[in-house]
Amino acid sequence: MRILLPTGSATVAIVKAAAERFSDRYEIDVVVTGDIASFLAPGDLQRLLRGRDYDMAIVSGMCTASFADVERDTGVPVYRGPRHAADLSLVLGVLDHVRLSKTVPADDFLAETRRKEACRQLALREAEADSEFIIRGRKIGGSSRMKVLAEIMDAHKRDDLVDEVRRFFAAGADIVDLGFGFDATAEDVRRCFSTLADIEGPLAVDTQDPLLISAALFRADLVLSLHEGNIPVVGEAVADAGAAAVVVPRERTLQENLVAAEEAGISCLIADPLLQPVGSGLVTSLSGFPGVSCPLFFGAGNVVELLDADSTGANALLAGMAYEVGAAVVFTSEHSDKTRGSVAEMRRATDMMALMTDRPYPKDLGLDLLVLKEKRRRREPPLEYNSIMDAYPVPDEITYDPLGCIRIGIEGDCIVAVHRDCAVRGRRWEDVFYTLLVNGSLSRLDHAAYLGKELFKAELAIRLQRSFEQDGPF
Repeated sequence: MRILLPTGSATVAIVKAAAERFSDRYEIDVVVTGDIASFLAPGDLQRLLRGRDYDMAIVSGMCTASFADVERDTGVPVYRGPRHAADLSLVLGVLDHVRLSKTVPADDFLAETRRKEACRQLALREAEADSEFIIRGRKIGGSSRMKVLAEIMDAHKRDDLVDEVRRFFAAGADIVDLGFGFDATAEDVRRCFSTLADIEGPLAVDTQDPLLISAALFRADLVLSLHEGNIPVVGEAVADAGAAAVVVPRERTLQENLVAAEEAGISCLIADPLLQPVGSGLVTSLSGFPGVSCPLFFGAGNVVELLDADSTGANALLAGMAYEVGAAVVFTSEHSDKTRGSVAEMRRATDMMALMTDRPYPKDLGLDLLVLKEKRRRREPPLEYNSIMDAYPVPDEITYDPLGCIRIGIEGDCIVAVHRDCAVRGRRWEDVFYTLLVNGSLSRLDHAAYLGKELFKAELAIRLQRSFEQDGPF
């Protein structure tokens, strides 16, 4: 296969090194077309291709020009390479079995291709997996993947209960658990479950009060939690309803309570050895998981809530622990601002564990939980210049734009910019900025620079699920 790699003088050394690595597989011509690879013009590429027997050309992923006319005139397909020359080796390594995109940069395209393949493998493995039992279509235990159970605390006090349940299912929860505090009544429980009549997914009731458990059995698929204090009162009712149950130790051991639940007629049991938070016996409590004969419940949510660290990495590590002890259900929650997004994070983490069945480590799976840190740092060539000067400090006194100030905020997953009572809304900072520019909402270059900074800050806040304050630190 003969490939043309047009590049810029700034990155030619990196591109030539990547081409050399694959010289035994492809015939690659590296041609410098200017200082910067992304500035390649269609006419320049057409002149390089005309009259030469190339199988393809791979241009910089940063190119914004269209090469459709070049393809039509020369008959040579033109694909988008990676945005950064440092990633070119990864792209050349998959050319034998992957066709690149003509519009999407190769790094984005390959990441999406790998993600789709990972999701396909997950669905295939789950379809073929066996289980201990099934809760409203969700396989529990056996060789099936770990299921994510998400809790809504004090469900009877939530005006947005239906929306929150739908949000959790959309985020990847397999089961949504409604928690009820000591002030809840049986009527509160019936009302909450009745409002969820149109929800198709599995629902759980989280209380140890027999009256509240009984009130939920007309719809609850799972009961959290049973022990020696409530099994004699409500155990048979749970069995008659066909609900599954999570069993915990209290005064009696976990195994003793599991036997009592079985004697009450409950056939679908999940054992919860009670995972303790960091500093209160986390490692010691893990020793209680092996040796239990029924599916295991792993309470990761309490550990994350009681740890002042970003939830992403904590959820990933806890999912790995759950995988190693053979857990079937992983509990998570979003009770605090710092754990918002944990349902989606835990689902991604458990999916990663499901994909590593034939691997020693959960890496290079097509799915990951990298949010801020890079897996590989890009080594771009240094900048070249003849002279340099230190930047001037910004004057303390601000010169305001005569067209007026613009107030920026976020609403849901959108950026909103308000100028003279007229709002512009968009998901991308550049779209909002362009609209403000077209509308004639700004007239000064320093104001434009300021708006770009604040609008991008707002987009980052949405992407990273952080709060946003105009003029405040990120």
